Amino acid sequence: MQTENKITVWFFTLLRIVVGWHFLYEGISKLFNPYWSSASYLMESKWILSGFFHWITGNQTALHVVDFLNIWGLIIIGLLLFLGVFTQAASISGVVLLLLYYIANPPFVYSSVPATSHFYIINYNLIEAVVLIVIASLPKDLMWSIQRFLSYHHSKRKEKKFPAAENPPFPENYDVKRREMIKNLAVVPFFGAVFFGMARKRGWISFEEDNLAAETEAISGASILLGKNYSIRELTGKVPSGKIRDINLSRIMIGGNLISGFAHARDLIYVSTWLKKYFTDEKVIETLWLCEACGINTAIFRCDENTIRIMEKYWARGGKVQWLAQTYPRGDDMTNIKLAIDHGAVGAFVQGGIADQIVLENRIDDLAKAIEFIRDQGIIGGTAAHSITVPEACVSNGIPVDFFMKTYHHNNYWSATPVDPADPYLPKDGKDHNMAHDNIWCVSDKATADFFSNNTTPWIAYKILAAGAIKPDDGLRFAFEGGADFACVGMFDFQIIEDANLTAAILGSELKRERKWYA
Repeated sequence: MQTENKITVWFFTLLRIVVGWHFLYEGISKLFNPYWSSASYLMESKWILSGFFHWITGNQTALHVVDFLNIWGLIIIGLLLFLGVFTQAASISGVVLLLLYYIANPPFVYSSVPATSHFYIINYNLIEAVVLIVIASLPKDLMWSIQRFLSYHHSKRKEKKFPAAENPPFPENYDVKRREMIKNLAVVPFFGAVFFGMARKRGWISFEEDNLAAETEAISGASILLGKNYSIRELTGKVPSGKIRDINLSRIMIGGNLISGFAHARDLIYVSTWLKKYFTDEKVIETLWLCEACGINTAIFRCDENTIRIMEKYWARGGKVQWLAQTYPRGDDMTNIKLAIDHGAVGAFVQGGIADQIVLENRIDDLAKAIEFIRDQGIIGGTAAHSITVPEACVSNGIPVDFFMKTYHHNNYWSATPVDPADPYLPKDGKDHNMAHDNIWCVSDKATADFFSNNTTPWIAYKILAAGAIKPDDGLRFAFEGGADFACVGMFDFQIIEDANLTAAILGSELKRERKWYA
């Protein structure tokens, strides 16, 4: 019976140490990772309290508090469990923390967060919570621990100081006392050894790592540095907003070409296919959560079944990013516009290539009918364009619009193909605009800026980075200084925080802008 009791004690002691080590490792690894944040985990929440978790990701103060509590909660709980101090309190605290993890992303709700060892309802968070409940309910003498060691010696000192009258003093068994101490303190050198091993594994104790870190980074300014984790904690300021009619819109909006698989990658024909593989439904939703956390509240997506499916999934999970729809009317056929309106778009516009063609073929009534139909449904309506003649035609024909979308970028980048600025339609044989020049979308930035300098209609500039040929800080500043009220930017998920920071910094600086803000 005595042997069985010892085995039980060692078993529960080992169980407590293993769980404690897991907590401690998770906490320390997060503490030493400058890019870690709970934001991505919270943004994926789709179950009860998801609205609260999403609110945290959009509130910098709340997110910093949650990250701090998460990291130090894991470290303190792990340390207490590992060493065996205040075991019951640490176990109960661990159960609460694990249940919060479980509620945020339960295994029976699909998430793009990697799910580890789960079977529909059960995952490792729930299993570990049950283990901690068992540990919390155990008597103190069923585990070796530092707390037990201290309690043992405290009781011995008490017995010596206040001996019981009926119990005559007896000689202290030194060997028993020594074994008791070794068992209770055995975890201390083990803790030091495993911590040293973890530190070496993660590069915290490594002369090689220090030497590599001291080297100059050999990467050209024109290259994109990939592989770096993005963290919402790097956000320095949320994107400001403006209004078109009664709709509040962020000053930069995420564009849909990347997500839709239209990369404008010139002769690299594999890129569009790669983008469609990269931007799964869950990746798009994750990207939208990140936009929301950065203050980017509007997505400019084409109106098709792919977009509708993804946006409905996203909104069903509590997402707040709104949809400004790119639509494709055909003469009197407004089916595509109606599809966008029926599925929650806050605004719609005629796609730029279609509007260019309508004006080129002098079918102004078709453009007027489409914009009028959009506005009559109670949402904001306008038109996009590559050619400046489209907004000019709207003004000259008295077509009321809530906004114009017009391409706007300079042509000072090495891959820009020379074009004749006097010929806004290239070519004039009815071909698509992009067939003429797939790497220039604003033939004359001066003509565009001049038109809007005398026009009070809100202007959303798009193609401002010339499909990635212009650096974001350059393209954003050029757009806003040129008079744009908003900018549509195609962004990967790993670019959103940087672009949000750039926008907040640019708009917070002294802009060389002559046009008033009309939104």
